[in-house]
Amino acid sequence: MQLSEVKDILQKCGIAGAGGAGFPSYAKLNEKADTVILNCAECEPLFKLHRQLLEGYAREIVSTLDLLTDALGAKQFIIAVKGSYKGAVSAVKSVLQEYEKGKIKLLREIYPAGDEVITIYECTGRVVPPGSIPIEAGCIVYNVETVLNMYYAINFGTPVTHKFVTVAGEVKHPATLRVPLGTPYSYLVSLCGGTTQNDVEYLCGGPMMGKIVNPSDTVTKTTNGILVMPKEHYIILKRKQKPQISVKRAMSICCQCRSCTELCSRHLLGHPISPSAFMRCVSSRVNDTEAVLNANYCSQCGLCELYSCPQGLSPRTLIGIAKAELKKNGLKIEKKTEWDSVNSERDFRVVPMKRLIERLDLTKYNVSAPIVKDAVKPAEVSILMSQHIGKPAEPSVKAGQKVKAGEVIADYDNNALSIPVHSSLDGIVKTVTEKAVTISAE
Repeated sequence: MQLSEVKDILQKCGIAGAGGAGFPSYAKLNEKADTVILNCAECEPLFKLHRQLLEGYAREIVSTLDLLTDALGAKQFIIAVKGSYKGAVSAVKSVLQEYEKGKIKLLREIYPAGDEVITIYECTGRVVPPGSIPIEAGCIVYNVETVLNMYYAINFGTPVTHKFVTVAGEVKHPATLRVPLGTPYSYLVSLCGGTTQNDVEYLCGGPMMGKIVNPSDTVTKTTNGILVMPKEHYIILKRKQKPQISVKRAMSICCQCRSCTELCSRHLLGHPISPSAFMRCVSSRVNDTEAVLNANYCSQCGLCELYSCPQGLSPRTLIGIAKAELKKNGLKIEKKTEWDSVNSERDFRVVPMKRLIERLDLTKYNVSAPIVKDAVKPAEVSILMSQHIGKPAEPSVKAGQKVKAGEVIADYDNNALSIPVHSSLDGIVKTVTEKAVTISAE
């Protein structure tokens, strides 16, 4: 299959990264790549879906990786999976022997192994230049569900209409569900037996990088997990802390121990991010322009804030605010051509996932969340037009119109970074706005 044909299929089927920022998958395909990497690191604590999908759909996923590798003219594809995911590893090995260009890389049980920059280094020994993207290191990285979506698109023309989501935390029956896009989070929780406590918050994403959301918010192409957490839990309290308070706490007690920098995952690869230097600016108002500009190189993995700092300060939050302000004022991230070498002590400073889970008081939530294959049919879905990086799709349907699952309800701009959006169920369009299309099931 020609690369142009693959790109066209992926774009028309609305495939974006099934997690993270949701980069349109067709736009990643570049003939400069010599390596395609499947990321099955399950970056966040408590998530289960990627290992489950790789175990259950190994043949479909591996065959698609081989197709992509051939279309790109690349040398190899690497399946990066944690060695502790025994079922997934076994399934891959049983299939991989049929593909000459395929390799498996067993990752350590560390955080944030799922950061694609970290994954690339662990698999190839290459460092993505600071401020650049993986293709600059000759790599393309996709996660497991994204490649599974590619399989169905390439072989059957099936667009993205559903999402696998792990529901965990304070729910009666943690599970991984396959649900229509636009399904309310509260409906997912009800399918898992409801909450086990009354005073809870919903966290979309993992405990390290997830955000507090409303139960009425809906599933998008990037929703990997919904965690229901007690309102008094540490990770919830940290997210609710006002930035002004975080600044005052930094001014009061930051002792410049440098733990946040010494354990920073990107700093250890030689990237010019130094959380401690940034915090020095905040805590003592030192005029250090470079430290502030280098905030752009932060991956927002959260280690500095939720693991490293002995004072319980909030470097990640404050750096995130700084990054937003830099972007708002037109200061783009600079692509570096020179940077420090990988820290010689990196292997001794990586953070074990088990220790991270214990530190965050999440051990009781780290339980099985099996895939439930029962069809999920909500009475109504609200499908967002912007579920990916780039130009949002534009609604192409009207209120009162009948639609079928898989039908295009929002078109893409072929002259921009964009993908269409498809209906996730059979029904009648209830409302249409620039931001969302609401559909009532028949």
